[in-house]
Amino acid sequence: MPAISPAELEARLRLHLLPELGPRRLQRLLEAFPNASSALSAPASAWRSLGLPLSCAEYRRESSVRERAAAALTWLEQPGHHLLMWDDPSYPALLAELPDAPPLLFVEGDVSLLERPQLAMVGSRRASRAGLDNALSFARSLARAGFVITSGLALGIDGAAHQGALDVDGHTIAVLGTGLQRLYPARHVGLAGRVVEGGGALVSELPLDCPPQASNFPRRNRIISGLSLGVLVVEASPSSGSLITARLAAEQGREVYAIPGSIHHPGARGCHQLIRQGAALVEGVEDILQALRGWQQVVPHATLDTAAPEPEKHELLVQLHAAPMSSEALASALDRPLAQVLAELTELEIEGRVACEHGQWIACSG
Repeated sequence: MPAISPAELEARLRLHLLPELGPRRLQRLLEAFPNASSALSAPASAWRSLGLPLSCAEYRRESSVRERAAAALTWLEQPGHHLLMWDDPSYPALLAELPDAPPLLFVEGDVSLLERPQLAMVGSRRASRAGLDNALSFARSLARAGFVITSGLALGIDGAAHQGALDVDGHTIAVLGTGLQRLYPARHVGLAGRVVEGGGALVSELPLDCPPQASNFPRRNRIISGLSLGVLVVEASPSSGSLITARLAAEQGREVYAIPGSIHHPGARGCHQLIRQGAALVEGVEDILQALRGWQQVVPHATLDTAAPEPEKHELLVQLHAAPMSSEALASALDRPLAQVLAELTELEIEGRVACEHGQWIACSG
């Protein structure tokens, strides 16, 4: 945080709490006055002359705004709690390029990760088992290669991406669509704790006590893509919010990657749409690492292994990696007795290499 007076810091926090004062309006306000303290004490007529809503000028004097700003100051006194602002030398350089870059970022955990090379991984909240396995596998490999895995802490693909990085003692950043004191979804409160404990970070531009609001999640997506070198969409329907992240990434000049899937799986259609629009088709992690090979010099301990993966030798797994199948369909495809196929599937299930979901067998990543 830059060396500013307590009064100036409180003024910035109070301005940030005004609901109709978004990044662009706040920037306009701060450019018109010497500092936030001056802006906060300026007459309402000065605010109106800048085209700012009258409600902003009136709401700034509410006691609740002062109380919430005081609570934020108390939060910042705790270890591992940080606030990054536009004029902070440690504000993430890639994010600063955005025309609507967040004026304030609350961070819990290792704030230095925000300047490390990151890859965003996003996808469906209602992901298939195969999609979750892909997210885990890609996150593990990318984290081993030295990249920070950035996602949104949502259910499904986001959660698997964070967990994959943690599995290999890698680093991960969770960008929230709520305040850091209102973690959402509740099922991922434990995961959020593991992210911080594992040396990662939680990030939000929203006031600490901001609850879940639908309009905030698309705003969150621009930060996920803005922090990252590229965005990998693992599995998504055409209506998924992940496609918003991908669109924002393309507009921001970031790389967009998509994993294809079965033409019969609704969760693959969003990825196929992205590929038709120019996203890079990804069949393995090396497709991403090759594209980002120039970053190897700036990624600490990067291990961009170019060796081809060991081919899968088990015939059932070869079939299931292509698409989920029923026991009968597997027996027919391999021209084997159903009893033999069921016995082999049972062995693979015990080994954790396959799973059965709604009558369909799928391959599990290791």
